[in-house]
Amino acid sequence: MAFNIVTKNNVRDRFKRAVRPEIWANSEDKDWNNWVWQQQKRIKSMEQLEKVIHVTAEERDAFAQSNEMFNMGITPYYASLIDPDDPNCPIRLQSVPKYGELNILSTDLEDPLGEERDMPVPGITHRYPDRVLFYTTHNCPVYCRHCTRKRKVSDPSSSAANKQLEDGLAYIEAHLEIRDVVISGGDPLSNSDERLEYILSRLRSMDHIEVFRIGTRNLVTLPQRVTQNFADMLKKYHPVFIHTHFNHPKECTQEAFDACTRLADAGCILHNQMVLLKGVNDHPQIVKELNHKLLMMRVRPYYIYQCDLSQGISHFRTPVEVGINIIENLRGWTSGMAVPHFVIDAPGGGGKIPLLPEYVVKHEGKKWVLRNFRNEQFEYIEP
Repeated sequence: MAFNIVTKNNVRDRFKRAVRPEIWANSEDKDWNNWVWQQQKRIKSMEQLEKVIHVTAEERDAFAQSNEMFNMGITPYYASLIDPDDPNCPIRLQSVPKYGELNILSTDLEDPLGEERDMPVPGITHRYPDRVLFYTTHNCPVYCRHCTRKRKVSDPSSSAANKQLEDGLAYIEAHLEIRDVVISGGDPLSNSDERLEYILSRLRSMDHIEVFRIGTRNLVTLPQRVTQNFADMLKKYHPVFIHTHFNHPKECTQEAFDACTRLADAGCILHNQMVLLKGVNDHPQIVKELNHKLLMMRVRPYYIYQCDLSQGISHFRTPVEVGINIIENLRGWTSGMAVPHFVIDAPGGGGKIPLLPEYVVKHEGKKWVLRNFRNEQFEYIEP
């Protein structure tokens, strides 16, 4: 029996390409698609931003008061996703300063996760028994306004020099209990391919290192960074896990789809770590749409983080119940692959603590009374 293959639009066609703002409308494709050009053309001033969006008085004033503390930096690509007329656009809220950043609460912490406390050598946080966090740069293509490492990110004086890099590698090599390395920053993809390959080759040469993870938001803010040459380089060092950071469906463009495709086709395993942000993604329907798009992009939703107690980001924080409610409205209502873990990264370095809706109605002896996502009750009897 002959089968006729039914053809429909490619999954990629369900994603829209970014539309260039007028200021870059005549830029050549070879420039627009070049990640170095994107870095060089980042928006760093109000004068530049005003050529792309209609800036509000609050944004202008917030920039003037906050820029010395935490710079603004937005790639042309990510700026092209901003609604120029909507001050509450979710991309705009993540990239343009607001008054909330000037409000430092007494409960805010400069180092909310206690990363410096567990730093045996500069550039290494060793908190968990078998894994370390390895800082390789403090530069990012976009300085996210909800950043938890404002104390380092965008500050050139905190950059990881070659000595710090070598000292970090030496520490990892000397500690045989380490099997998992999280390569972080800033954004490690701000490094050149050559520097990244040097780091990966050194790690892969250590017999006790089993896996490493690259934590990057470039897939969201600068997908042009994921070139075919970069993806091909990663093939030599598997297993390679990529942890990225999509926060809203608007960030899921054809360009982002293509970047994820190159990495997935190269054999990388992709996970997403969303941060719960007030006004950006604090609604179950937005998170469901995001996670469905991520799965089509071959990215597994992994974590939803409660927003950290970092200085100047309290306006982004939601009640913890909001995150629990999102999980309640995902589990059972969509596939388990689209349901991440909701966690609080405990202040002061306590690690990730998962939170779930309560599904145990009652427990008596060997009988458990449980409820499902529809609030129907079921009994489970232990042997």
